[in-house]
Amino acid sequence: MTPGEPERSPSERRTPDADAQQDLDDAAAIALLERGSLEILGLLPRASNFTFLARVRDDRDQMLAVYKPRSGEAPLWDFEEGTLAAREVAAYVVADGLGWPWVPPTVLREGPQGPGSVQRFVAFDPSQHYLTMQRDRADEFRRIALFDVVANNADRKSGHCLLAEDGRIFVVDHGVTFHVEPKLRTVIWDFVDEPIPDPLLEDLRGLEPNLAAGLFRERLATLLTPAEIDATARRVGDLLRSGRFPEPGPGRPYPWPVV
Repeated sequence: MTPGEPERSPSERRTPDADAQQDLDDAAAIALLERGSLEILGLLPRASNFTFLARVRDDRDQMLAVYKPRSGEAPLWDFEEGTLAAREVAAYVVADGLGWPWVPPTVLREGPQGPGSVQRFVAFDPSQHYLTMQRDRADEFRRIALFDVVANNADRKSGHCLLAEDGRIFVVDHGVTFHVEPKLRTVIWDFVDEPIPDPLLEDLRGLEPNLAAGLFRERLATLLTPAEIDATARRVGDLLRSGRFPEPGPGRPYPWPVV
């Protein structure tokens, strides 16, 4: 984080409104997020950008969501203004393409405060985060660490790793990702120079051609610039050639605050 850059804090928090959650699979959740009416319930605390808890519903289903309008994005010196919401969605698209890690279903759509990202809310244990879970869930954090390299995540705090009520670890807050320049800042450096497990290398090999051409690239092209997609492909290629988790740098490798 550079001097004068606003703090990028965890945006999701537990809510008592359990009745607003429906047991929908990801495809059904995406459909509801895209088509449902969006009602703002309140402003979530400790977020540097306007981040709202919202309810999305149609005639049959409803769920809680996190709504981040472009109009509420704080200006950053190194990311183009008004692009953070699209990067949130691109992170979901890439995680879905890899098959890991768990990023909540996220869409780009109109809302009461204008266009922005709308992401399924994850009810989670607020006492748990990366620094409390790292020893027992190392394999899951290997996947998260690799994803952050691919996405060039400039802000992976410990508190962005959520232990959901179903036991899965979800990762959130991906507005500062996919820059063309190296920006990786993360708390997850446990695996430096370890060999990347073969199954994860296979997943990366499967993603590489999709970044070059086809429907997957076309989908990302609605969210990122061609140069940003090409840079993502280069990062995947670098991981495949080295076969190892990268070392920190260039630049400051840790976010602040770390939680």
